[in-house]
Amino acid sequence: MKKKQRTAVEPVEMLPSPSSHDEEDKNEASVKAKRSKQMEPGQEEVVYHPVKLSRNDLYRPPTAEELSQLKEAESLFHCSLLKMQMDELLKEVALGERKKQEIESYIQTITKLLQTVPDSPEVEVNDVTWLSGAVKVPFLFVPKTTKGKFHMAPPASIDLIGSFPLGTCTKPHVMVDLAVTIPADVLHPKDAINQRYARKRALYLAGLAQHLKSSSEVGTMRYSCLHGNRLRPVLLLNPPGKGPPTFSVCVHVCPPPGFFKPGRFHPQRNNIRTEWYTGLQSSQSGGSEPPTPHYNSSVLGDLLPRAHLQFLSAVSTQCPAFTDGVALLKVWLHQRNLDRGTGCFNGFLASMLLAYLLITHRISNTMTAYQLLRNGLNFLDLTVNGISLSKEPDSTAPSLAEFHDAFQLQHEASVSMEFWDNPTIDGFHCLLMTSKPMIRTSDHVFQLCDLVKLQASCKKQNLLAELMDHSGNYVQTALPFILSLLEQGLGQRIHLLTHSLSPDPEVWSVESEAPKYKAQPPLSFGVLLRPELASSVLERGPPADSPKAAEFRQLWGPRSELRRFQDGAITEAVLWEGKSMCQKRLVPKQIVTHLLQLHADIPESCVRYVGAMVDDVIKTGSEVPSTGEEESLVVVQSYDDLSRKLWRLENLPLAITAVQGAHPALRYTQVFPPQPLKLDYSFFEREKVFKALVPREGKPCPAYITPITVICHMEGSGKWPNDRVAIRHIRAAFHIRLAELLKKQHNYTSRATPAHVDVWKDGLVFRIQVAYHREPLVLRESVNAEGMLVVKDNEEAQLLEMATIHKPLLTSTLHGLQQQHPCFGAVCRLAKRWLAAQLLSDDITEDTADLLVASLFLHPAPFSAPCSPQVGFLPADYTEIKNSFMASRESLPVMFIATPKDKNLSMWTKRAPNVQMLQRAMTVAAESLKVLEHQLTDSSQTQDVRVIMRPPLDAYDVLIHLNPKQVPLLGQAVDPPAVTFSRGALTDGAAQSGGALPVIDYNPVSLFLTELREAFGDLALFFCDPYGGMVISVLWKPKAFAPAAFKTSHMCARTVKVTGAEANTVPNVEAILEDFRVMGKGLVKSVEAKTEKWSF
Repeated sequence: MKKKQRTAVEPVEMLPSPSSHDEEDKNEASVKAKRSKQMEPGQEEVVYHPVKLSRNDLYRPPTAEELSQLKEAESLFHCSLLKMQMDELLKEVALGERKKQEIESYIQTITKLLQTVPDSPEVEVNDVTWLSGAVKVPFLFVPKTTKGKFHMAPPASIDLIGSFPLGTCTKPHVMVDLAVTIPADVLHPKDAINQRYARKRALYLAGLAQHLKSSSEVGTMRYSCLHGNRLRPVLLLNPPGKGPPTFSVCVHVCPPPGFFKPGRFHPQRNNIRTEWYTGLQSSQSGGSEPPTPHYNSSVLGDLLPRAHLQFLSAVSTQCPAFTDGVALLKVWLHQRNLDRGTGCFNGFLASMLLAYLLITHRISNTMTAYQLLRNGLNFLDLTVNGISLSKEPDSTAPSLAEFHDAFQLQHEASVSMEFWDNPTIDGFHCLLMTSKPMIRTSDHVFQLCDLVKLQASCKKQNLLAELMDHSGNYVQTALPFILSLLEQGLGQRIHLLTHSLSPDPEVWSVESEAPKYKAQPPLSFGVLLRPELASSVLERGPPADSPKAAEFRQLWGPRSELRRFQDGAITEAVLWEGKSMCQKRLVPKQIVTHLLQLHADIPESCVRYVGAMVDDVIKTGSEVPSTGEEESLVVVQSYDDLSRKLWRLENLPLAITAVQGAHPALRYTQVFPPQPLKLDYSFFEREKVFKALVPREGKPCPAYITPITVICHMEGSGKWPNDRVAIRHIRAAFHIRLAELLKKQHNYTSRATPAHVDVWKDGLVFRIQVAYHREPLVLRESVNAEGMLVVKDNEEAQLLEMATIHKPLLTSTLHGLQQQHPCFGAVCRLAKRWLAAQLLSDDITEDTADLLVASLFLHPAPFSAPCSPQVGFLPADYTEIKNSFMASRESLPVMFIATPKDKNLSMWTKRAPNVQMLQRAMTVAAESLKVLEHQLTDSSQTQDVRVIMRPPLDAYDVLIHLNPKQVPLLGQAVDPPAVTFSRGALTDGAAQSGGALPVIDYNPVSLFLTELREAFGDLALFFCDPYGGMVISVLWKPKAFAPAAFKTSHMCARTVKVTGAEANTVPNVEAILEDFRVMGKGLVKSVEAKTEKWSF
C-alpha cells in the first residue's frame, strides 16, 4: 500500500520549488554534472532521482500566474490540448539562444566589412565602368539615362531593423534585416524625381556587393527585390558553411533620416516626368503631370524603417504577448502563401496591424497570443475601409499600398473565423499547420504564360501614366486592369478572383544582370465559383433601349447580340458553347479567353487554363465529351420511372412499402455510369433454355452491362415465416411474381432468380431484390442445446443488413448531397478512378471513398466547400462519437468513419483496408498530390496528368498480362489502346426495353481475380484496375514461403524439400505460374515473373 502511494506521489515531487532558489540552482547544477558524466564513454548509466519536496511545497496553493493559465485554458480553448499545441508551436518557430548568438556574430562580421567600404571617384549615374565585371547592378535602366552624379563612400550608419531586434523573427525562413545608410554627400535633394534615388540606391548596393565579394567570411551573395518591388533591390547574404543556410541577412540601402521631405511623396504628387520617361517633348504644364503613388511609396518606404522599429518596440513593451501574437499571425499568413511576393501582406504589416489594434484599444495589452491572433483575424474579416496609423486627418503619409490584395486576405480570415469555434474541427491544424496553395483553394486556376504580351495590353488601354508609376514594369501595370476586366466579365459567377503573389523574381546572382520583366514565372489566377451560376451558358444583359446596353456591347464585343426571350423581353445577351456539364463547367474559360483577346490583345494560346485537366481520365464520348453527369441523370430518370411502376403494380400478395436504389450510379458517383445499350443481335445467339443471348464463339467479350441494384421492401404480415430458409423461398416467389407482372403490365423483359429479378428497361438492367425488414433479426436468432432462443450477431446478418438497409440509405443521402453540391459526384468519380488505377479499389471500397469525399464537402476546413451551404449529413454528437472512439480504439478498424446510423462501429471500413494497405494509400496519395500540383502549376512541363494514374509495377513479383479482346471495359483504361473491338452494341438508335435479355454482369477479369484469390489467397495478393486494367499484379506473401512441416492435407500448390531427416514443404512457384495460365486460358496472354527469389 505504501509503495503504491509513493509511486503516485513521485511524479509530482519532480516539480521544482520556487520558494528556495538556492536549492534549485544546486539541483540544476547537480543534474548538469550527472548529464556530463553520462555523455562520457565507458561510464555507467546514471539513474536520476526525483527532487524531494516538503509537504508544504507539495500541497501549496497555486500562484496567481498558475490560476491565470488554468482559467485561460478553460475559457479560451476547446481543450487544454489546443493551448499546449499553440505553446509548442511558438517554441518551434522562435529562435533559440544559440541561433541568436550565431546571427549576431555574423552581423558583427558584416558590419565591420561594410565600414571599410573604400571611396571611389565621382562619376555620372549612367556610368557603371567603375564596377568590376564580376558584379552587376540590380536595376533595369528604363529609360537608359538620367541626371546625377554618384560615388562610393563608407556607410553613414549600419543598423539592425525589422523583426530580429523586435523579437518577432520566426523559423524556418529566418531573415535578418540590416539597414545601410547612404552618406548624404552621395545623394542630392532632387534625387526623388525620375528614378535618380532608385538608381543611386542600386549602384550603392552593387558597390557594397563588390566590396563584400572579396571576403571569404561573407559566404554566398544574391540579389533580390523587397516584396517584388524592382525599385527596392536588396542584397541577401548567407554565412559560409556546408549544407543549406539556416538564415539570411537582407541588406537594405536607405537615405539618411529626414533627407527627403515626406510631403513630396504624397500619393497625389508626381515624381516621374512624362517628358523624361518617353523622351518626347510634351506641351503639358508641370501641374498636369499624372500622380505616381506607387513610386512615391517605394521611396518613402526607405525613409521609415527606423521609425517603424521604434514604434513597434514601444508597443511590444506595453503588451507582453505582442511578439508571440505576431509570430502566430505570420505562421497563419505563411500557410496561405500571403506573406511573400508582390503585394503581399508581410510580417511587417502583420506587426503594424496588431499595433494599430492595440493603440486604438480594440484589443487589450493583457491579451494572450491566442487572443491577439483571433482578434486580428476577426478585424480583417469585418473591416471595410483601409486603416491608417496617422493621427492627423490630413496627413500626407501614403496609405498601405500593399493592401490591394485585401479581398483574398479577408476571404481567408473569414474562412478561418467560420471554423474557429467549431469543436468538431481540429482548429490548430486547420489554422496554423495546413498549407493552402492556390491550386488547392481555387475551383479554377489559369495562367498567363507569355508575359511580354502585356506590353501590348498597356498600349491598347493607354496605361502610360500607370506604366510610369510602376517604372516600366508592364506586368504590375496591366495586372489591376486585367483583374478589373475579369471581375466585370465573370460577375455573379464567382465569389472571389485572386492572383498569385508573384516573386518577380525571387533571387538572382550578383554576377547576373537584373532579370527582364518577361523572365518571371507565369502569372496565376484563382477563381472561387458560385456553383449555381458558374456553368450558365447564357449571359443576359440589359434591355436593348437601356443606357447600359452600350456598355454591355462594349464589354462583350461581337459576342453580344439581341435576343427575344419567352417572357417577351428583348435584351442584349451572350450565348456560350456548352452541351454537356463537362463543357458548361468551362464557360468561365471561354469568358476569360474572350475578354483577354478582345480588350488586352492576349491570344488564347497564352492562356493556360488548368481548371479541368484532370477530368480527362473520367471523360467519355467522342462527339460531345461528358464526365458522367448526363449518363447518371438518364439512369436516375429511368430508375424513377421503374420505381413509380413498381408502386402501381397490381395483384401482388403484399403491398410494397419502399423502393430504394442501392447503386453508386443512383447517387451520381459511379466512375463510368451505365449507358443505355442497343444490342446488335447478329453478335449473339440464343441460349436454348431461357432464350437469353450469349456471344457467338470466337467473338470478343460482350459489352459489360452493370446491374443497377434496387431494394424493394414488402410490408410486414403475420404470414411471413420465422424460418430463414422459408423466408428465402418467399422472397424467390416474390421475384417470380414481380417478373410476371412487369412483363404482363409493362412488357419488360425480366428474369427471376432466388436472389433477385433482372429487368431489361431502356437499355439498362435493374436488379430488384425483395427485402423483408425482420430477416436480419431472424438470421441472428438461433436455438441452443437447452432449447433457449439466443440472439447473436453474425456476418450473414450484417451483410444482409448492409445490402438492404444501409446502402439504400447511403445512396439516398449522397443523392441529396449531390443536389446541394453539383460537383460532388464528379469529385467522387475522380477519387475512385485514382484509387482503381493505383490498384487500391479492393481495399478502399466505393462506399468508403464516397464517404471520404462527402466529409471533405461537409467539413472542408481550412478550405471552403465548392458549394456555399453546408447540409447536415453528419449531425451526430461529436463528443459522444469521440468518447466512444477513444474508449474502443483498439477494437475498431484502422480507418474509422462515423455516420448518423453508425456512430460506433464503422461498418463501411470494418473489413478493409488493413494497416499496410492504408499506409500505402496514404503514401501514394501524398506523392500523387505532389506530382499533380507540379503538373498543373509548372507550364514548362509537358502536361500529362494521367501520370498519377499509372501505378509503378516494379514492386510486384508476377505480372499476368491479359488478352485485350476479353477485357470488356478496355475503353475505360487510363491509356486505352488504339485497337477497339465490337462488343455487340450499336451506337446509332435509341435503346429499347423489349427483346431478349442480354449478358448481364459478365466480366471475365473480375471472375478470374475471384478464382485466383480463392485458390492462392494464402500465398499471394492480387491487384488489378477494374476499369480496363490489362495487367493483374501479384505480390507474394513473405510468410507463405516459410518452410512448413509436411502434411498430406496441406500439399496444395506446394512441393517437398527434404533436409536430412526432416521433410518440409514450400510453395511450388513454377507450378503456380502454370496454374495461372491454365485457369485463365483464353484470357491470360502471358505470365511474367519479375523476380526469381522465392525465399524471404
